Amino acid sequence: MAIFLTKESKVLVQGMTGAEGMKHTRRMLEAGTDVVGGVNPRKAGKSVDFDGRAVPVFGSVADGIAATGADVTVVFVPPPFAKAAVMEAVDAGIGLAVVITEGIPVHDAVVFQAYAEKSETRIIGPNCPGLISPGQSNAGIIPADIATKPGRIGLVSKSGTLTYQLMYELREIGFSSAVGIGGDPVVGTTHIDCLAAFEADPDTELIVLIGEIGGDAEERAAAYIAEHVTKPVVGYIAGFTAPEGKTMGHAGAIVSGSSGTAEAKKKALEASGVRVGSTPSETARLVLDRIAITA
Repeated sequence: MAIFLTKESKVLVQGMTGAEGMKHTRRMLEAGTDVVGGVNPRKAGKSVDFDGRAVPVFGSVADGIAATGADVTVVFVPPPFAKAAVMEAVDAGIGLAVVITEGIPVHDAVVFQAYAEKSETRIIGPNCPGLISPGQSNAGIIPADIATKPGRIGLVSKSGTLTYQLMYELREIGFSSAVGIGGDPVVGTTHIDCLAAFEADPDTELIVLIGEIGGDAEERAAAYIAEHVTKPVVGYIAGFTAPEGKTMGHAGAIVSGSSGTAEAKKKALEASGVRVGSTPSETARLVLDRIAITA
């Protein structure tokens, strides 16, 4: 199985006709994703050829859903227009909105996240690489050739780059799903949401949790693991050498005093029974050791 995204998922791409949307739509199609349409009001009624496959362009998300039965949208809309694009998708009743766009103002993210919470729409992101269920579907910008093998590991990560590295290092075992939730201060789907989904997924045997400095998401995830997760969890926290008060990469990755430090997150996870690697490669070795034990 997989979480949130399967081979049955029908995907729209908002911003498909832009440069990034075109590039990654092609990659999603190559990965086997059922991309059923793009959305651009100025190009409604046209189609875009992707290596012999004509993908129609709709004037709205609602039109795309009505014509194709789409249940997922991937958002490549530029930051000034992203809030309206996400809210349009929510209004149309989309089940999953994967917001790739980086640089969305925090206020805009707060607005559309709150808007989605009153609906049935799940948001992943913003400023995220998306998610992939190898052998089934890929919604976003995760390179599908890193790990093509379906497997027993579920991965949830704030960092796109570390998602790619852990997928590569554990490619021989494979993944049920890998979800990049994004590193902005406000995100839709959290570590806890993914932990709950992987715990319920019968094909996921072990969970890898990747966090980073800033905020308290990892501490909250640790508390959830202690109470609700029976499957083994292996973790990694990025940012042990980050200076206090300086944003590192992601907008949410900032340490203030003792709050949000890598060491505090590591201790919280370990207290909940999570084995935490000191490097990505060590984290992969911990996973391999645990998989060997439980095999």
